[in-house]
Amino acid sequence: MPVEAERVMSEAAAARPTMKDVAALAGVGLKTVSRVVNGEAGVREETAAKVRGAIEQLRFRRNDGARLLRQGSRTRSVGLILEDLADPFYAQLSRAVEDVARAHGSLLLIGSSAEDPVRERELALDFCARRVDGLIIVPTSGDHDYLTAELAAGTAVVCADRPAAGLPVDTVLADNRSGAADGVSHLIRQGHRRIGYLGDAPGIYTAAERLDGYRQAMAAAGYGIGEHWVAMGRPDPLGVRFALDRMLSGPEPVTALMCGNSRTTVAVLRDLVGRPSSPALVGFDDFELADMLATPVTVVAQDATAMGRMAAGLLFRRMEGEQAQPQRLQIPTRLIQRGSGELPL
Repeated sequence: MPVEAERVMSEAAAARPTMKDVAALAGVGLKTVSRVVNGEAGVREETAAKVRGAIEQLRFRRNDGARLLRQGSRTRSVGLILEDLADPFYAQLSRAVEDVARAHGSLLLIGSSAEDPVRERELALDFCARRVDGLIIVPTSGDHDYLTAELAAGTAVVCADRPAAGLPVDTVLADNRSGAADGVSHLIRQGHRRIGYLGDAPGIYTAAERLDGYRQAMAAAGYGIGEHWVAMGRPDPLGVRFALDRMLSGPEPVTALMCGNSRTTVAVLRDLVGRPSSPALVGFDDFELADMLATPVTVVAQDATAMGRMAAGLLFRRMEGEQAQPQRLQIPTRLIQRGSGELPL
C-alpha cells in the first residue's frame, strides 16, 4: 500500500472517515466523491470503481443529517418521549410508532421521562436541537409552555395517553374513566358492594380519570365508599401492603379490588399470595401471563398499538402540512373476563 494511502487509512481509523478521506485514498477530487456517493451522473465507471473501493476500505458512511440540514430539508427523524419504556404498555405503543415512522422513511428516537417534568423538558429540547421533524409525547403533569416556541418553529407535536394542558396539539387518549367504571360495575354485578381501589399517583392524568370512573360506578349503584377503600400512589410493595392491610381488615373489609394499572395489579397479586383469602379483582391494563395464573386475571384492556399508530398517523399528517384544528381522539377500552373478576361475594 502506498505511503499516502497508509496515512489516510491511519487517520481515518482514528476518527469517523469523511469524504475528504475517501477522495485522498481514491486519488480524486471531493466533487467526484460527492457525485458517486449521491448517485449522480458524470463520473467514469473506472473512477467510480476507485471511489467505491475507497469507501469500502474506509467503511465510510454518508452523514445524512448534516446533508439534509445544509439543504434545509427535513431530517427524516421523529422523537418519542414516554413515561417508562420498560412498561409493557409503552413498549407496545413505541413499537407501533416505530412501525409507522419506518413506513414513512423516518428514524425514531426514544426517551423515558420517568414522570419527571424536568427530564421530559430536557429530552424534548434535546430532540428539537437535533432537528427532529416531530415529537410524540406522553406528558408529565408539568408545564408545557416550553413547546410553544418549537411549535412556532414548525416542529409537529402530538400527545399520547395523556393531554398537555394548554397545548393546542392533537391528542390520543384511552377512555380511562369509562374503562374503570366498567371494571367496577362488573364487580358490582357479581354481588360485591365493598370494593377497594388502588391507583397510581393522583397527579397523573390517567390515574385521576380512572379514580373518577371508580367513584362514578359506585355512586351510580348507590354505594358509599369506605374511608380506607382508596389508595393512590406509586405501586411499591410496601405501600401496596399497607393499603391492603387497611382494606382487608376492620369491620367493613373490601370483598373486591379494582387496580388502576398493570404494575399495581402485579404488586397486589404478589402481596395476596401470603394472605388467607383473596378478594375478587379487576385490573386496568392487560399484562403478560395474566391468563396463565391459577385464577386468571380479569382486566380492562386498552389498545396501546392502536394508540401508537393513531398518534403517529396524526404526527405525519401534521408534518406533511395538515392545518386542521387539533383533534382529541379517544380509544375505547375492553373488559376481558377471565376469572378473578367473576369471583362471587
